[in-house]
Amino acid sequence: MNSPLLQLLVLAGIAIFLILRLKSVLGTRDGFEPSQQTRPSTPTPSRRQDFEVIDGGPDHDITDHVAEGSDDAKALADMKRTDSSFAVGEFLQGAKQAYEWILMSFERGQMDEIRPFLDDDVFDAFNSVVEARAQQGLTIEAEFVGVRETTLAGARFDNATNTAEITVRFIGELISVVRDQNGEIVEGEPGKAKKQKDTWTFERVMGSDDPNWRLVATDE
Repeated sequence: MNSPLLQLLVLAGIAIFLILRLKSVLGTRDGFEPSQQTRPSTPTPSRRQDFEVIDGGPDHDITDHVAEGSDDAKALADMKRTDSSFAVGEFLQGAKQAYEWILMSFERGQMDEIRPFLDDDVFDAFNSVVEARAQQGLTIEAEFVGVRETTLAGARFDNATNTAEITVRFIGELISVVRDQNGEIVEGEPGKAKKQKDTWTFERVMGSDDPNWRLVATDE
């Protein structure tokens, strides 16, 4: 066997070996299988479709706190449409913090700090109590234990003025001891917490430059 023929046979053998190896790695196409570029894929919803589904459903930021379709829910929805930065959950967190701050400022007689956040009638009512205590020589030792419950109790929205009112019911715990001018305890017990129940109404013009809510009414 001459050398050229031998080389040809060797090359043919190598070619057959390579073809078999490629088939074992890549698999076999039968001519009817779609190409990789045209293979159909599972359809996925577009971003717009996802938004429409969410937008059409209940707003859990509202329905987590009031009944769906209620007057309170409609009022809260109007607030959110008027002011896109408003969220019910965030408002209630802020109201909880405001409750502690205003209550403790009142207990300690620090009325100047909270004056901008109170309606005139509320301020006058709180301040008259503080002044009466001072005239009697009474002092307050107060410690806030915590808020046990914060519940949205009502909501109203005036579309003509964009004025929103939200009523919140608080249940907190407070240690408060009242002493007379001689230092004798006339009310309360050191270290013993008492339950504090309050229903407060906050007001704000939605969409205004002032982000603060004012306390406009109080009740037990």
